[in-house]
Amino acid sequence: MPDRWVCIDVGETLIDETRVWNTWAQVLGVTPFTFMAVLGAVLARGDDHREVFDDLGFGDWREHYDTFRAAYGTFRDEDLYPDALSAISSLRSAGYRLAIVANQPTPRNAELRAIGVETEVMAMSDEFGFQKPSPDFFRHALTLMGSSDPAQVAYVGDRVDNDVRPAAEAGMRPIWIRRGPWALLVPGAPPPSALIVDSLDELVERIGGWWQ
Repeated sequence: MPDRWVCIDVGETLIDETRVWNTWAQVLGVTPFTFMAVLGAVLARGDDHREVFDDLGFGDWREHYDTFRAAYGTFRDEDLYPDALSAISSLRSAGYRLAIVANQPTPRNAELRAIGVETEVMAMSDEFGFQKPSPDFFRHALTLMGSSDPAQVAYVGDRVDNDVRPAAEAGMRPIWIRRGPWALLVPGAPPPSALIVDSLDELVERIGGWWQ
């Protein structure tokens, strides 16, 4: 088959972010239940997730970030969704070229590799200065993949607003993985062209028939 890329998001696609939010609750001195409930309310009303800090009365999240980083540390093996590494291996074996381009800080590159995630291209938004859902993010992702034909690139993410719709607008093939809070609480419907799956295992099973 021609060069076909599968470009994968990180948070709630490869990485289960439960420990991220539990650590933030610990840093702020609130219970995980309280933090998660307020975060859910923020997402359900369509606001940026960082509004949770205002709603909890803590102001600018950046004032607490160094404390969070020290408490959270780096990605661990147990942070990976159980299907993450097997899906990457299966997609590679099926002949797809693989990329990870996501809204994350730069150190995540090394952290992902340290827990066994290897792809041909890997880059985080802090490296190039713009984030999803900016069209610049998706244009740059295509550049990293050798200016590939966007129709030969599938972008896999959990957020309709940040991943699926903007990837489709960039001419890519969008894949929506319905897991994590954004998949349930953020308003909006995916474009008709999207492949909708509930796991990366399902993606592996269905991508060949969908991408004809």
